[in-house]
Amino acid sequence: MRNYWRFVRLLIPHGGVFAIAVVCMFMTTLFSASPLGLIIPLVDRIISGKFIVIPQGVHAPQILTDLVNKVNSLSTIELLNILVILVVIMFLLKGIFEFFQEYLMNDVSQRVVRDVKNMIYKKLQELSMDFYNKHPTGQLMSRITYDTGIIQDAISRGVADTFFEPIQLALYMALLIAIKVYFNVPWNIIIISMVLFPFILYPVIKIGKRLRKISKDSQEKSGDINNMLVETISGAKLVKSFCMEKYECERFRKYSESFYKLNMKSVKRMKLVSPMTEIMGILCVAIILWIAGKNIVSGELSAGVFSAFIGAVFSMMKPVKKLSSVYGINQQALAATERIFALLDEPVTIQERKDAKKLEVFEKDVVFNNVYFAYSQTEVLKNISLNVKKGEIVALVGPSGGGKSTLVNLIPRFYDPSKGAVKIDGIDSRELTLNSLREKIGLVTQETLLFNDTVKANITYGHEDIDEEQLVSVAKAANAHGFIMEFPKGYDTLIGERGLKISGGQRQRIAIARAVYKNPPILILDEATSQLDTESEKSVQEALNNLMKGRTVIVIAHRLSTIKHANRIVVLDEGRIIDIGTHEELINRNPLYKKLYEMQFAV
Repeated sequence: MRNYWRFVRLLIPHGGVFAIAVVCMFMTTLFSASPLGLIIPLVDRIISGKFIVIPQGVHAPQILTDLVNKVNSLSTIELLNILVILVVIMFLLKGIFEFFQEYLMNDVSQRVVRDVKNMIYKKLQELSMDFYNKHPTGQLMSRITYDTGIIQDAISRGVADTFFEPIQLALYMALLIAIKVYFNVPWNIIIISMVLFPFILYPVIKIGKRLRKISKDSQEKSGDINNMLVETISGAKLVKSFCMEKYECERFRKYSESFYKLNMKSVKRMKLVSPMTEIMGILCVAIILWIAGKNIVSGELSAGVFSAFIGAVFSMMKPVKKLSSVYGINQQALAATERIFALLDEPVTIQERKDAKKLEVFEKDVVFNNVYFAYSQTEVLKNISLNVKKGEIVALVGPSGGGKSTLVNLIPRFYDPSKGAVKIDGIDSRELTLNSLREKIGLVTQETLLFNDTVKANITYGHEDIDEEQLVSVAKAANAHGFIMEFPKGYDTLIGERGLKISGGQRQRIAIARAVYKNPPILILDEATSQLDTESEKSVQEALNNLMKGRTVIVIAHRLSTIKHANRIVVLDEGRIIDIGTHEELINRNPLYKKLYEMQFAV
């Protein structure tokens, strides 16, 4: 329940709109219940032709006595005309208030869902890379798409009815009590009504508990489907190259079938609630009708009073039935809010200290001081000590899984060391503001990420003020200006999702242009040419050479072409630095480096 009340508190910023909606709910209920009061004059005066009588000994308020006397003084045709006009006015007003009630509640639900989506997305931007290593993309997408949809339904229907239906129930209950008190309805009918109605709630509670579990499973399955879609759509080329279309279709069919079965379990229980509560309610009404009917036969009740009373009893069925559905909706919402709040409560491992310093300029060096790092329980880096001086080009080489990418990921604080420190100009990176640190670092990786936007927007990513001359200059430095100008709209050409409309070499040169436009003093190249053919590599390497001029560069080397200009080469194996030197020094003294050279770099 803590999560549910936390969820309800999301309404607070929109309390004004919600309050107006609640007022409209009250007015809708008032004009829904009011016509029941017209049943007594309709049946007793117009249909039966009798006067309305307040039983002797009943101390009715003067306003009620005057109203009864007024109704009794009217002719039947005058009374009929008044009743018809009143009914039309009441239902007209009910319709107006009902429209605004539903419109405003939907407005509130849309606002809350918008806020929740923004909160989730903001949280996703704040979370550290270790979180993304553990959570599939599809599951995270499901939080924003599927779970928030359930919340929207819970507010527009669940929260609305949670407020609205009890108001209706209270008004009908008040009407019942008023009829009992002022028209002498026997107490046994009231008592029986109060005793029987709680039985209606039993199937609601029983089914609701199961609904919450099914809904949670359904939401998890939705995440699995999203994750599969992300994998197979982004990996369409791989699927086709292995002729796995039928396999993936069958895999998706199984996920979809499982999701369908869970949803139908939920639907079955949701739809069972309504007829079960209705059957229980009708049984209760039938018992009351039988007891009250005997009072009419004996003359203790007038037909009009009985009709109003039984109308109020039947009217109570609607809010009770609605509340039974609300319970199911709220159980589904609870499952969704558990998942959403679990994400919002996820700790951010890489945080900026309150007293963090701003790194104004990079002047000296990047130092790894006895650095250790582990993913979960697996130690990846062990006692790494390395000093990269300003203006120096340092290459990292070693077998796959040796810790090269992990090491460079510590510099912009994508991760923090388990032990030791990474220092920039003698300051522990954990003592610097994240923005000032990351502004000084450019990153070009083998997996080039471009956005579904224009060439210009991708190159100038992160900059609001665009310098057109600088844009063209950096594109030329990245050997990209030539092919960009061949595009239909030049720099304003859309390059498609992840840049799939252009070649790998072109994507990489745009990524290099982006890094040049940022103009960082520290540059990290993570196997930036490893996936390119020889011709593309030549163009990209020329661009990289332009990019490296005058910068402090750490290169994860895959081919000789990326490290021939390095001042020093660092050999890593199993998370440790085993040697440091120039190419000539290492080729003569280090067996592992010689082996890597012969396997990967020999030309």
